[in-house]
Amino acid sequence: MKLQEYAAKELLVRAGLPVPPWSVADTPAEARSQAAAYLAAGADRVVIKAQVLVGGRGKAGGVKLAATADEAEAVAGAILGMDIKGITVRRVLVAPAADIVREYYLAAVLDRGARRIRIMGSAEGGVEIEQVAEEDPDAIVSLLAHPHLGLLDHQARQVAFAMGLGDRWKEAVPVIRGVFAAAIANDADLVEINPLAIVRSVEPDGTVSESIQALDAKVTLDDSALFRHPDLEALRDLSEEDPVDVEARGLGLSFIRLEGSIGCMVNGAGLAMATMDLVKRAGGEPANFLDIGGGAKADKVAAAMRLILSDASVQVILVNIFGGIARGDEVARGLLEARSQQTRDVPMVVRIVGTNADLAARILDESGVGIEAATSLDAAVERAVELARAAA
Repeated sequence: MKLQEYAAKELLVRAGLPVPPWSVADTPAEARSQAAAYLAAGADRVVIKAQVLVGGRGKAGGVKLAATADEAEAVAGAILGMDIKGITVRRVLVAPAADIVREYYLAAVLDRGARRIRIMGSAEGGVEIEQVAEEDPDAIVSLLAHPHLGLLDHQARQVAFAMGLGDRWKEAVPVIRGVFAAAIANDADLVEINPLAIVRSVEPDGTVSESIQALDAKVTLDDSALFRHPDLEALRDLSEEDPVDVEARGLGLSFIRLEGSIGCMVNGAGLAMATMDLVKRAGGEPANFLDIGGGAKADKVAAAMRLILSDASVQVILVNIFGGIARGDEVARGLLEARSQQTRDVPMVVRIVGTNADLAARILDESGVGIEAATSLDAAVERAVELARAAA
């Protein structure tokens, strides 16, 4: 689950990180009002940033500065409704523009191989870290937090010095530890600040000071851990998610769309992966990963079929059910219900074994709707791939 920048910044604030003030606007008039408040409080300019869950906002013209409230309204009006990589901008973030002295990169990333949080930092901030990694990998410091004790003080100091923040290590260390804390507290796969910047500010008495601030934030949460964070679920931006993904989540289905032509409906994640592997081995391409769960009822099976058929590239449907908790006859009835609701004629190959498999076979055979039954998984896969090739 990806968070918009304004929501990601809220999590950083909760972790005690230094984040400058910001506000969110849905209309140009709101952006004008917010900009006027920041300018009246002493800001020289404000920045207007498109809120979309893709990179490259700046290059696409989705990040602009404004020196007056009128200009902020005009800039927001130009950004709102803009298309950035296929996503329509519906909201902008408004914040005082920072006087940046130096930019850095800092992130806490879940390293699945090591099963620990990896801290990454670089003195090359404000640019895509992938570009830095490719052009100058030595510019990135990377270390794993302790599996039980977390990020230790000496590790945070090591990162700070490697990033070139040695002269500010007392200020930098709490920030580095805060990024780690934000990742742990929210079960995040990624907490990224780019740029983390040294910002210059002028006090009312004319005194000039510098401080470290998180000017941008990117957070990705682990969907599987959201049951522990019901408050974070509310931060999900449904407007940028695939409606099919939203429906699947609401139905309790594990669904991932792929690029093939063979729609797969399977009960059990391991069996689903094995089915996809067999499709690939037979020369076909799966159109999706879909796990309907162990105790799927007829209505859930029908709903799953609708999800598969929402993809116009699906030319054939392969159903592979191992009846343990799930009853074969329930699945068969769901298939018939789904078949009756199909808006286009897509061939279906079914393999059902286990609980009530014989009854399922009889239900499908007597239905007369042309669902092909297979006695083995290999046979079902080969037939599905054959039908997909014929339809291509």
